[in-house]
Amino acid sequence: MTSSEILTYILLGIIEGLTEFLPVSSTGHLILASALLGFEGESSVAFKIAIQLGAILAVLVAYWGRFWNIGKGLLVADKGAVAFTRNIIIGFLPAMAIGVVAYDAIRAAIQTPIIVAVMLVLGGIAILMIERMVKHVRFDSVEAMPTWTAIRIGLVQCLAMVPGVSRSGATIMGALLMGVERKTAAEFSFFLAVPTMLGATVYALWKDRALLSVDDLGAIAIGFTCAFLVALAIVKAFVAVVSRYGFAPFAWYRIVLGSIAFVWLLMR
Repeated sequence: MTSSEILTYILLGIIEGLTEFLPVSSTGHLILASALLGFEGESSVAFKIAIQLGAILAVLVAYWGRFWNIGKGLLVADKGAVAFTRNIIIGFLPAMAIGVVAYDAIRAAIQTPIIVAVMLVLGGIAILMIERMVKHVRFDSVEAMPTWTAIRIGLVQCLAMVPGVSRSGATIMGALLMGVERKTAAEFSFFLAVPTMLGATVYALWKDRALLSVDDLGAIAIGFTCAFLVALAIVKAFVAVVSRYGFAPFAWYRIVLGSIAFVWLLMR
């Protein structure tokens, strides 16, 4: 493992941690960064999937108190704990079902940077439009969301199977349209990420197990650690930012980055 390779793994881990829970598409950023760094090919796909586990761990650590209380509540059939768990499970099911069926198409799209550039721009425009459309808040906690709302948010999350859309962006914007308060929408996206990303990562690594070797473990460990540490710092900070400024700054960032990436990809 050369020093330049180590630097590449560190940079990609940092990018994963920075972007996984922001509505800017972590997968899209990893695809564009990999193209820029020359880290492409079959083995790079497995690496980019595996380091997502670091971001998942960050959510579990950052919200360990919430998960612990939910676990205790389930033991005594607390209504709030049951409703929270129900909504997370229901929100996860559409992605699980569609992901298994469409895995090959998703994997092929992951290796197409131009799709990312286009979707970054379109997603940014969609966020700006949705921010203006949302007027009324009906649900101010994950537990207060009805079953049908959780199902619909889960279906919207599936849009993120197109690289560049953003899983967190899709779930948060979908939740806002359905009357979920901003902070709650962001946190529901975090919680929903745990089963969704864990399931997707494990399934993808199993499908691509032939591409992995012992030599890849060092690279994955570096990317995983960087993703975990950065995501741990970002998760709570993101909630504070959106509570105060909304999602427009992220929308404009997407539009600018996507436009630059589109031009660069056409010229290279």
